[in-house]
Amino acid sequence: MIKLNPTFLRGSYTPVVTPFRDGKVDYTKYAELTQRQVLEGSHGVVVNGTTAEPSSLTIEERCELVNVAVETVAKRIPVVAATGSQSFEETIQLTARAEQAGADALLVVTPYYIKPPQRGLTEYFVEIGKRTSLPLMIYHIPGRAAVSISPPTVADIADCLPNLVGLKHAGNDLEFLTETLALIGSEFRIFCGLEALSLPMLVIGAAGLMNAVGNLAPGRVAALFDAVDRGELKQARELHFQMFKLNQAIFLDTNPIPVKYMMWRMGLLANADVRLPLVRVTEEQAKTLDDILARAGLVEIEQAVSSPGFTN
Repeated sequence: MIKLNPTFLRGSYTPVVTPFRDGKVDYTKYAELTQRQVLEGSHGVVVNGTTAEPSSLTIEERCELVNVAVETVAKRIPVVAATGSQSFEETIQLTARAEQAGADALLVVTPYYIKPPQRGLTEYFVEIGKRTSLPLMIYHIPGRAAVSISPPTVADIADCLPNLVGLKHAGNDLEFLTETLALIGSEFRIFCGLEALSLPMLVIGAAGLMNAVGNLAPGRVAALFDAVDRGELKQARELHFQMFKLNQAIFLDTNPIPVKYMMWRMGLLANADVRLPLVRVTEEQAKTLDDILARAGLVEIEQAVSSPGFTN
C-alpha cells in the first residue's frame, strides 16, 4: 500500500447531498453546502456518494459536482470523488475526469445489479486502480448494491494494487472490519458508512466516518471522531447517545429522503426535492422528523410544531 500522510483519509468525511431547483442541480447551493462542511469542522467531503443520488445524475452532472467541490474547498480539506457505476466504462470515465478536476482520492462502489463473482470484483478494481494515480477506496454497501465483497478479496486486490488504500463499509458486520484490518494492516483506511455503528467501528480501528448525518450536524460527527482519536471514550459515548435518534432518522425512509427534508426544515436547502423514483416524505414522517430535529436542538420546538414541512 502506498504511504499516506498520517492525517489523510482520517476523520469525518461527509457525503454531501445534491440540491435540486426546478429539476436541475443547484450548483450554487452545492457550493454553499460544501463550504459549510469546511467551516463546521468536517475532515473531508465525499462527492457523489449514495446520499447525493448518483444513479439519478448524468455523467456531466456528477463531473460538475466534483469541479464545484474542488474549487470551493480549495485544498482546505480533502475531496473524495465517488466515481463508481454499474458500468466499467462509465466508472473509468468518471474516474479520469475526477482526477483531472483535482480530487484527492476516489471511492468506487461495487458494480451493482450485475452480481459478479469475487474473482470478477478483483479484476474490476485492479483494472480501475491501474488507470489512476489517485488513492482508491472500495465502497462496500451490500444493502444497496446487492453485492458483497469478502475480506480475502479485498486483500487480494490490495496485493495487486498499491494505490488501494481503504474501503467504506456500509454494513452491520463488525467482523468484516476486524478481518480486513487483520489481513491488510491497521494503516488500511476503513470508513464507517452506517451511523449507528460509528462508535464501535472507530473503537475497533476504523479510520473515519462517511455518514449522511454529517449533512445535518457536521460538527457533532467530527467531534465524535476526534473524541475517539484522543482516547476520550466517555465523551465519545455521550456524543453517540446524543445523536442516536438523529442517526435513526436517516433511515426513516430511503436515504436521502429524510436527510433532505430535515435540511430543508433547518433552512439549509430551498426545498426537499429528490429525483424519481425517490419521493418526498409523507405527512406522518414529516411530523416524526420535526420532533427529532427539535429534540436534537437543530430547529426550534415552536417552529417544528407550527410548520409541518411536508407542504414545502
